Amino acid sequence: MSSLTLRGAHAVWSADVEGVHDVHIVDGSISSQPAQPAERIDVTGCVVTPGLVNAHHHLMQSAFRTLPGTRGVSMAEWLPTMAAAYTEARIDESLTYAAARAGIAESLLCGVTMVADHHLNWAGAKDTVSVAAGVVRASRELGARVAFVRGSAGDDPDAAAASADKIAAEFAPDVGGVSADGGVQIAVGPAGVHSDGEAMFRALADVATDRGLRRRTQANEQVDTAVALERYGRRPLELLDDWGWLEPDVTIAHACDVTDDEIGLLASRGVSVTHAPGCDVPMGWGIAPVHKLRQAGIEVGMGTSGGGSNDAGHLLADARLAMQVSGLVGPALDARSILAAATAGSARGLGRHELATLEVGSTADVCVWDVSTITDAGTADPVAGLLWLNPGRRPRHVIVGGRFVVRDYALVTGDEHEIRAALRARTGR
Repeated sequence: MSSLTLRGAHAVWSADVEGVHDVHIVDGSISSQPAQPAERIDVTGCVVTPGLVNAHHHLMQSAFRTLPGTRGVSMAEWLPTMAAAYTEARIDESLTYAAARAGIAESLLCGVTMVADHHLNWAGAKDTVSVAAGVVRASRELGARVAFVRGSAGDDPDAAAASADKIAAEFAPDVGGVSADGGVQIAVGPAGVHSDGEAMFRALADVATDRGLRRRTQANEQVDTAVALERYGRRPLELLDDWGWLEPDVTIAHACDVTDDEIGLLASRGVSVTHAPGCDVPMGWGIAPVHKLRQAGIEVGMGTSGGGSNDAGHLLADARLAMQVSGLVGPALDARSILAAATAGSARGLGRHELATLEVGSTADVCVWDVSTITDAGTADPVAGLLWLNPGRRPRHVIVGGRFVVRDYALVTGDEHEIRAALRARTGR
């Protein structure tokens, strides 16, 4: 039996637990008492939180950040520029592995213990299972959790459904789409009504139903609304409702351009939402009305989206941005509400209620944040200070399932310089 005790924390916080006490981890779970003997870790001057959960990422884009022609341009210009870069690089397992290693290593070093990777691009890929395998292998080696979302963007519906079924059978064959150890989850999701029609949504929904998978899509960025109105004469959420995609197992990313009536519809259907301001603000897509969504009873999580639009996988920094811009679309949100979205809200949207909490019995995915340095000097509330202060903050320790994956600010499970060099060698960039 493995046992670990975090002693002397300045504060312990999760969405449902807050106080000052030691944190005991026994056999990968939060415990009320330590097992003996226990490794004791001094976390004096630190805040202990659950690991963050990035509920919307595009990990392959970690290989294509700050590309010329992708900043300050319209979506119509952005898409072909990114697509050309993917074509030149060739999408295969070696690319998804190298990019996912970089994106997941960055995530762990920023306190993210689980990443939902919405993989949309398959052009030229001869074996889609191997493309997914690159992401799964990277997450396994580094010790993070991953939800691989078999996405689509204008693909053939039958081929996409067959691919999704094979990927689920390979990596999470049990009903529910989660591997036995909880490290890998498989989900499905078209990019949105702007790229895929009813046939694709229904084909992937059938796979989700057969295998008990979660469903995810993107909707109601301003460009998504414009395309839907032009193509169908209807708004995206109306289409998704007709196509059977407003259900409790569905999470919608972005949701910037939503009306009060649409918020009521989402709430009535039990749909959850992922807020991604680090993408939506620079792309000019707007700001999701998080206060209204939460007030309606909608579960809201946090995501970064990918390196093609955001350039960073620093979820805590994007949580800070979410807090800062919230007052532009409604009452300003407080730090704890945003932290709750970046932890429990994201996990619940993935159907992973055992994650992102410090309640006894929950899975021990934990971050230790040092708040004793000059960047936190003068703070009256160190938990709120996790967002208000030190925008580039990184955790001292990160624990996944009771095991250190970051210790004293360094990866335990990989070498970040080697990971960067390997990505550079693969892409020539």
